[in-house]
Amino acid sequence: MNIESEADRVQSFVDRANYHAALNIALSALNECRRISDQAGVDRFLKIMQGIVETLVDEFGSKA
Repeated sequence: MNIESEADRVQSFVDRANYHAALNIALSALNECRRISDQAGVDRFLKIMQGIVETLVDEFGSKA
């Protein structure tokens, strides 16, 4: 798996506000990294997913 191309693919869905797809693709990539024992890849996709969640909080979370 090409981590950079998968990260770019995830970002393309974030750019279109398709967060569901972005999270699914990031989770699939994370699972693939786990399967091949690529801890750096796991960490990378966890960070990407964290960024997506932060975007969701900023965009849809309560401002109170």
